[in-house]
Amino acid sequence: MKRLHSALLAVACTSGVLILANGAQAASFDCGAKELKPDEKTICADRTLNDADVKMVTTFDLLSGLLAMGSRGTLQDEQTAWLKKRQGCAADAPCIKAAYDERMKQLDETYKKINRPL
Repeated sequence: MKRLHSALLAVACTSGVLILANGAQAASFDCGAKELKPDEKTICADRTLNDADVKMVTTFDLLSGLLAMGSRGTLQDEQTAWLKKRQGCAADAPCIKAAYDERMKQLDETYKKINRPL
């Protein structure tokens, strides 16, 4: 678990530097796009939500690389369902924050279930 958190921290720091260099842009979508959904506008405008998005995407990407193909498909399906839930929050920042908190718990649980050598 410490290795994953260390790897996540390194990637998140790198992502954070890239975000600072590119302005306020979340990792999973372009904040400069013309037609953003209400949840995306809120994420782009709120540094805490922007950071939560970077952390979630980084964790999702790392887990995707660790999982077997069938499990990876399940993870992607869960991500799609979660995204619809987040979009249901519209511009409600506390709702979006709660959605990210919930998703990170789910991703942490997925990591704990990965079979790995002792």
